[in-house]
Amino acid sequence: MKLKSVKIKADEERPITAEEMSEIEKESLRLSEVVSATRAEMTGFYSEMLQPDFDEAEVERMSGSLKRATSNLTKTLSQTYAVSDELNARWNDICKQRKKRRFIATAPANASIDYDENRSQHFAKGLNLYKILLICFVGSFAGVVIEMLWCLITNGYIESRQGMVYGPFNLLYGVGAVALTACLYKFRNRSAWISFFGGMAVGSVVEYLCSLGQEIIFGSRSWDYSHLPFNINGRICLLYSVFWGLLGVLWIKNIYPRMAKLILKIPNNVGKIATWVLVVFFAFNAFMSCVSTFRWSQRVEGIAPTSSFGEFIDRRFPNERMEKIYANMEFSEQK
Repeated sequence: MKLKSVKIKADEERPITAEEMSEIEKESLRLSEVVSATRAEMTGFYSEMLQPDFDEAEVERMSGSLKRATSNLTKTLSQTYAVSDELNARWNDICKQRKKRRFIATAPANASIDYDENRSQHFAKGLNLYKILLICFVGSFAGVVIEMLWCLITNGYIESRQGMVYGPFNLLYGVGAVALTACLYKFRNRSAWISFFGGMAVGSVVEYLCSLGQEIIFGSRSWDYSHLPFNINGRICLLYSVFWGLLGVLWIKNIYPRMAKLILKIPNNVGKIATWVLVVFFAFNAFMSCVSTFRWSQRVEGIAPTSSFGEFIDRRFPNERMEKIYANMEFSEQK
């Protein structure tokens, strides 16, 4: 039997029988009848309002009751829509998971990942610290690779997109991956448009704060979107915000479930040890990256090292090496 990824909806060509209705649908019809009856009753109430001896407290009572009813129905509508949206999204993801592709395996549905994690006592179950750290590591690496390939496709050459002095890692992408996962995780079984707008917001905020932080601390900028329309201080722009939105959908619907499935295959003891080894490596890498970048900015200003460690950094990370690692970095004095 061939499964189709379609919206679940009622057949409008024939009436729905009571047996086919869910309890919530029956209740919604009853509420619709109550609303119609209330509107009919209000006709008489409006006539009573015209009487000289009419008590204005009755208007306040009725108005307050209708406002509370509206608030309750609005909340109910929102909750019902969320349930309906999740039902359709889960089914669509499951259908996509069952489709067979010749070259690239389809991504598992997030619902399947949730089911497998709930049955296990895995060290990275759910969205705990271990999974967040692993996502940060993988995102730091994958982001550099993707942007280097993008540079090759658009410019015809490979240029470093590293954010750390040791290895093809950039914590901006790692932080972005963690932020996307943390903010979109609760919507992983919802429609893609929610992930799109969520990705736009999260990615733009992360990118802006990282750019601002780099300029405040190091007096430098690694990107500038001032030449693009709809930019904010050159730190973010509409085009790249849209890219972040698309990445949000791709991430939570395709990349994250693949990654989570691979993480589930890592034995608990090995996974825990490997995670903390990577934490130590990234902490050391981040420290050396900050120190070498700080000394680079000082050398640009003509400031000599004041310690043997500063001299070591200057020998180990001269300007030529730093310019290759951070190919797009610009210091304010150079502008």
